[in-house]
Order: sequence, then C-alpha cells, then structure tokens
Amino acid sequence: QVHLVESGGGSVQSGGSMGVSCTGTGLTFSWYELGWFRQSPGKEREFVAHIGVGGNSIAYADSVKGRFTISRDDVKNTTYLQMNGLKPGDTARYYCAAGIGVVRRRDPNDYRHWGQGTQVTVSS
Repeated sequence: QVHLVESGGGSVQSGGSMGVSCTGTGLTFSWYELGWFRQSPGKEREFVAHIGVGGNSIAYADSVKGRFTISRDDVKNTTYLQMNGLKPGDTARYYCAAGIGVVRRRDPNDYRHWGQGTQVTVSS
C-alpha cells in the first residue's frame, strides 16, 4: 500500500522561511513524478511545484517562482519544498502527490497518490 507522509509544517512570520518534506513508502519512488499542491479553506487545491523523474524537469506556479524550491532524494524516497520569503497568502495546507505519466502537471487529477497534508501558517 502506498503512503505519502508530509512533515515540517508550522507557523512562521511573514518574510520567514520553512521547509516541508514528503516521504513515500510502498512505491518505487524514483519512477514517480512528484508535485506539491496547497489548499486553503473554501478554495480549490492549487498547484505549487512539480519535479520530474530524476529531477529532469521542474515547474513552479507563478505565485511562488523565485521563492520556493522543489527537490527530491530518491535514495531517501523523499521530496522537499523549501519556502523562502513567505507571505500570509502562502497560508494553506500543503500536500505532496505522486504520479506516473503525468501530462498536466498542474492538474491534481493527474496524480494518483496523495499525502494527508501539512499546515503552513504565515502571520503578518
């Protein structure tokens, strides 16, 4: 059974930094494309970042480009999202996702496996 478990969320002040990570079990992690999404109450799940197999491609939402960095370590079965210059608008629950053959990397429906999420709160 596949499990993705996020960790590292919490509270930070505006302008601060935070890293979140996601570790997978029950899957051949290196075969999967990985994504980070976020969701706030009353809003749809929003694409944040994507990293391809072997890190061969990386994409970011315009809202986080230049501030967030996605990476992966296939030995540790873990993907990371480093967030710098955080803003109150970044407050959300952050989810990692994994999929094979992802075509629309910004579409959550293209990812098969999801974690339970970790809350990130940025105060002004």
